Amino acid sequence: MTIPAALDALETFLGQRLSRSKSDLALHARSETHFPEMPPDAVAYPESTEEVSRIMKLCAEHGCPVIAWGVGTSLEGHTAAVEGGICLDMSRMNRVLEIQAADMDVRVQPGVTREALNEELRATGLFFPIDPGANATLGGMAATRASGTTAVRYGTMRDNILGLEVVLADGRVIRTGTRARKSSAGYDLTALFIGSEGTLGIITEITLRLHGQPEAISAGVCAFESFQGAVEAVIETIQMGLPMARIEFLDEASAIAVNDYAGMVFPEKPHLLFELHGSPESVAEDAARFGEIVTDHGGSGFEWSDRAEDRKALWAMRHNAFYAIKALRPGALTLVTDICVPISRLAQAVEETREDILASGLPGPILGHVGDGNFHAALLIDPANPSEMETAKALSHRMVERSLALGGTATGEHGVGLGKRAYMASEHGDGWEVMGQLKNALDPAGILNPGKLVP
Repeated sequence: MTIPAALDALETFLGQRLSRSKSDLALHARSETHFPEMPPDAVAYPESTEEVSRIMKLCAEHGCPVIAWGVGTSLEGHTAAVEGGICLDMSRMNRVLEIQAADMDVRVQPGVTREALNEELRATGLFFPIDPGANATLGGMAATRASGTTAVRYGTMRDNILGLEVVLADGRVIRTGTRARKSSAGYDLTALFIGSEGTLGIITEITLRLHGQPEAISAGVCAFESFQGAVEAVIETIQMGLPMARIEFLDEASAIAVNDYAGMVFPEKPHLLFELHGSPESVAEDAARFGEIVTDHGGSGFEWSDRAEDRKALWAMRHNAFYAIKALRPGALTLVTDICVPISRLAQAVEETREDILASGLPGPILGHVGDGNFHAALLIDPANPSEMETAKALSHRMVERSLALGGTATGEHGVGLGKRAYMASEHGDGWEVMGQLKNALDPAGILNPGKLVP
């Protein structure tokens, strides 16, 4: 029962679709952030559910670890092969299987990216709204319970998945959920696998809820003299029930970064970026009301536009903010962490985090999807200075402790992976042990993404 024996068995039916090349192993060992490279022993490229099932049966027989892979955009070390084994690259399972426009749902394979899906949906008048920034695969987004810039209006992956097809550790194939909009039939197995980060099964098919493309869309930006004013404007906006589709925060350091990286001309101040969806009349009314809230909290330079090219440029800039921040300190490692708190505690959480980062001396811009209480800090670390890594980890630790004390969570959307595993007991108590018992029931040999998420 060894990994080499498993690889030999897999090679007999996958052939060249089982790769042991150094370049493939290096690609699937990388991380977007500070985690060291941990390559698998091989990379498998399945093309069907049947092949995934056969792979899992062979790996279960030989005790070989299996780590599912989308496009590698996760930030907490989710795909690190900490015990070796095979990386299951799902990029060839990338078909949109069935669009049911009348029922506003779609069935896809896990390797379909969110941008590819929306391109396919363009002629239907429907779209899939979840936007984590990166052009992630829908399988990876389901496995990490992703959300992003539009969560304030459209929710997270949890709210937009109707059902799954999953291959279990022993090779069994199960289907969870139906295309019906509700059910009272037993345990919610769909929810169990959403956010399980590949530790309970391999997602091979997803049925997604779709939404109608809005008649009118407007997006805009405004600056604030203080970050407190920006955050308080967000809180009032949400508490008043103004239907924002996106509402994003950039602190002054983030504004400087995107100016340098994308040629923007933002004042070096905190900013809010926003988007509204609806009818032309409702969008105009909501924009005017939001403008009043901004003014009340010391905002200025309030500008909004319904031109598609203006919106595209604004959100492209926001989605590239991570790379803009990295460019502030070329060659630096990046520890990116996120927390999420109740909206009423957002101002306190952001203020205390900002003060903590300033006191540390590390560059650490703050940005995030503050419309749902979720924000991020990107801590830039000199790889030649181990003390900076220790400082960054201590900052991240205090962010999590702060969030939990305020009734929040250790991670709003990045997930657990390796980076946040140490906080699961604090957040969940005995519930974390129950997660481990579920893991043991479905994967008794512990071959699915070992070392992540569970005890």
